Parts: sequence; structure tokens; C-alpha cells
Amino acid sequence: MQEIIKINQNEQGETRVSARELHKELGVKKRFSAWFEQYQEMYVEGTDFTGVPGGTPVIGGNGNVQYLQDYSLTVDMAKNVAMMSKTEKSQQIRDYFIGVEDRYKKLANDPSYQMALGLKASQLLLDQKDQIIAEMKPKALFADAVDASESSILIGQLAKTLRQNGVNIGQNRLFKWLREHEYLGSRGEQYNLPTQKSMDLRVMETKTRTVNNPDGSIRTTHTTKITGKGQIYFINKFLSEKENVA
Repeated sequence: MQEIIKINQNEQGETRVSARELHKELGVKKRFSAWFEQYQEMYVEGTDFTGVPGGTPVIGGNGNVQYLQDYSLTVDMAKNVAMMSKTEKSQQIRDYFIGVEDRYKKLANDPSYQMALGLKASQLLLDQKDQIIAEMKPKALFADAVDASESSILIGQLAKTLRQNGVNIGQNRLFKWLREHEYLGSRGEQYNLPTQKSMDLRVMETKTRTVNNPDGSIRTTHTTKITGKGQIYFINKFLSEKENVA
């Protein structure tokens, strides 16, 4: 089949057509922006068409390259727009798109083609394995935190979890960091107890218990704990911001 308009594939393997090239091949007299505006509202941006970042390079009469506004269209949208434009080449271009679609469907069902795609995807995974592992590490830790989110933990336990995942921090330094960032009180009776900020965020809670002293008096103790939501909050905060406070 003779190529009339170039058909591109995006990263998802979807076939796409340049709106500017379609405009040119159809022989539309109206300027590009006005022509495209006629059809823009009939379709869904992000699904049927997307803007081309930076535009499309076009060589002018003097040899200079200009980057002009363009859109990437699905073949279905391009086919319909071609017919609605009603030029001498509308039918020819529509038939061309139908032929291209048939060819891609046959390829998609070809076992050899599917195997080639699988091999290419495997090679890409191998080439990018280090990057993938780095990106997945915070997600894995996030999942661990979600699993543990039903129960509160001590601040020392949070420090241990962070150290196991590459954040260089100990229990004392974590307490200090939490005070400096106003998650814990830093003086007086509120020392190491959750601040109003922590309570509003629901990342900490206080466990209170009473203890009977040998002399018969009763003593009240307060223990600060990290809530399930707080575990997720602090883990992602340290990893995403690469906090290293040892």
C-alpha cells in the first residue's frame, strides 16, 4: 500500500496521525487553526486527540525550520475528519486509513509479530531494570505501611523501618527531627507529645495509662505513637524528599 499520510505509533502502541499533515494532504484552503477548531469540540481531548508538545517542525521556503502547533489524532478521528472536510481527496484518504487499520489488525494477530513485541518489551525491561527498581522501592514500602496501617507503632519502630529502607536515621535523631518540624512538642509538659499540627493531620496519637505506685498513689503516663496514616505519611515524606538526617 502506498503511503499517503505517515502513521505513527505512540508508546502505548496506538496508531496516530498528525493533524497538520492531514490538513495538508486533504488540500484544505482554510488555515490550520480555524479548520481544526471546527472539529475540536466534537472529540475528547486526551482520548481522540492530544496536543503535540513543542509543535511539529515545518521547513519554510527559505530553508528555516519553524515549529507549528499540531495535534496527534487517532486514526478513527482522522478518518472522520477527512470525510467531514469534503475535499477532493477526502474519500481517498478515508479509504487509505481503512486499509491501514486492516493491516495493523492482521499484524496484531500474527504470532511472529506478537513474539517480536514481547522480546522488545523484555529487552526494555532489562535495559531499565535499575530505574524500575528505584521507582518501585517507595511503592513497595508504601504497600508495607498500608499492611501495617491498622495498628499504631512507636517512634523507635518507625526509625527502624526507615533505616531498613535506606534512610540514615536513628531513634534519637528521628525524635529531634519531629520536634524541629513541629510534629512533637519541644518543651514543658508537651515535650515529645503530639502537637496540634500532628493531631490535625492524624499522624500521631497518645496512649495514656495509669500506674499504681508502691505508696498507693496513681501515676499517669503518656506514650506517643505513630498512627497507620502517620506511618504512610512519614515513610513517603522521607523517601520522596530523600530526607537523610543522621
